[in-house]
Amino acid sequence: MGASGPRRGPGPPDGGWGWAVLGACFVITGFAYGFPKAVSVFFRALMRDFGAGYSDTAWVSSIMLAMLYGTGPVSSILVTRFGCRPVMLVGGLLASAGMILASFATRLLELYLTAGVLTGLGLALNFQPSLIMLGLYFERRRPLANGLAAAGSPVFLSALSPLGQQLLEHFGWRGGFLLLGGLLLNCCACGAVMRPPPGPGPRPRRDSAGDAPDEAEAHRAGPRVREAPSGGRTRRRLLDVTVCADRAFAVYAVTKFLMALGLFVPAILLVNYAKDAGVPDSEAAFLLSIVGFVDIVARPACGALAGLARLRPHVAYLFSLALMANGLTDLSSARARSYGALVAFCIAFGLSYGMVGALQFEVLMAAVGAPRFPSALGLVLLLEAVAVLIGPPSAGRLVDALKNYEIIFYLAGSEVALAGIFMAVATYCCLRRPRDGPPSPGTEGGAGDEEEAEAEVDSDLPPAGTEEPDGLEAVEVPSPGTGPLQPEKTEPGLDS
Repeated sequence: MGASGPRRGPGPPDGGWGWAVLGACFVITGFAYGFPKAVSVFFRALMRDFGAGYSDTAWVSSIMLAMLYGTGPVSSILVTRFGCRPVMLVGGLLASAGMILASFATRLLELYLTAGVLTGLGLALNFQPSLIMLGLYFERRRPLANGLAAAGSPVFLSALSPLGQQLLEHFGWRGGFLLLGGLLLNCCACGAVMRPPPGPGPRPRRDSAGDAPDEAEAHRAGPRVREAPSGGRTRRRLLDVTVCADRAFAVYAVTKFLMALGLFVPAILLVNYAKDAGVPDSEAAFLLSIVGFVDIVARPACGALAGLARLRPHVAYLFSLALMANGLTDLSSARARSYGALVAFCIAFGLSYGMVGALQFEVLMAAVGAPRFPSALGLVLLLEAVAVLIGPPSAGRLVDALKNYEIIFYLAGSEVALAGIFMAVATYCCLRRPRDGPPSPGTEGGAGDEEEAEAEVDSDLPPAGTEEPDGLEAVEVPSPGTGPLQPEKTEPGLDS
């Protein structure tokens, strides 16, 4: 999105095999977001066996989430180099191996390295490629597709939390980790679904000697960067860091950092908070299921709402509203101790949390455009990893020191509400108008200042993922014979 001028070739199919890709993305998103939170049901057993405090065991989920986010640039590079399908297959094996090895751990450090690092890396190698492939199959229906895919998180959270409690009661935490490791092998099946979208086929190109390249190489699955011949063509870098200069990206990155400091803290602490309040273990685990049930409805509904013609250009404000609602829910529920009050908190939290989950990646793609989305997503996830490493462990340490959960809800709610306020104010003040002239279609939904220049270069080229079956091929500058180029319109990040 954001490209102007005529297009060649068909756009994303918005259906067909894309529905299978959407189903696989649904499963991957469920594992990526639901699994680190569902593991929290094992924390008390880990504290008892290892003689550790809550902050020590909370590092397992935090490291898993940090690996999920922090390896974003690595995942972007691997996807660009090898394609989505092989990266996801390897990621599924790593995620499963991490939990299986964690079942044999005898020290907390071994848990950090297996369940935290290895499983988190495997989930990361599945999560980001699935989002990239979803963007290649959907354009007109992309808000709805993102909402449906994001619904995987609450579905799996509502299922994995009671499942983990049952596994803990019948097999202990070691048997539970072993069985959950086998469950993660489903990520490999999802990776096998990720075939590149159909296209008219690659255009023949000639190198400096006039020989056509190997056609079989051009048809390899998944995004791939090709070597640039000396005839005036260029290639996109494996990781386009020039997106950091985009004002829309900078606003989004700061918002996500503030959001990640507090967004996941209530969900991770909720089960143990309820147990400390005297709620039976099975009912405490069911609280996460309530969050999941509400979230299941909220995400697709919010995705469909964001896809409306009148609301889609203002999706950034809708995202900021969801963040403020989530933060206010935490603040107003800090004193909830009875089971009825906790259920009311879960309903309100699930609604606002679902809105945030449904909109976050749609806002990023609207800000930077589809061609730069893989690089932007990797960099945002890296920044979010830092916040995740700070948030939940710090909250756990405060709980150990103060023996009071109330301040945690106040702190987390303030951080998320501040992220929403910053997003709304910065969007209104900094991104409402481009620097020069009236707004263009490429900058309508919060796109950055460089998007107009990028659209000018690509005006005679098909968008990423439509012309060639590889999906995320390099954006190539036309050779001198195809028409003049304006020097001042050259896209940042492309070598002339």
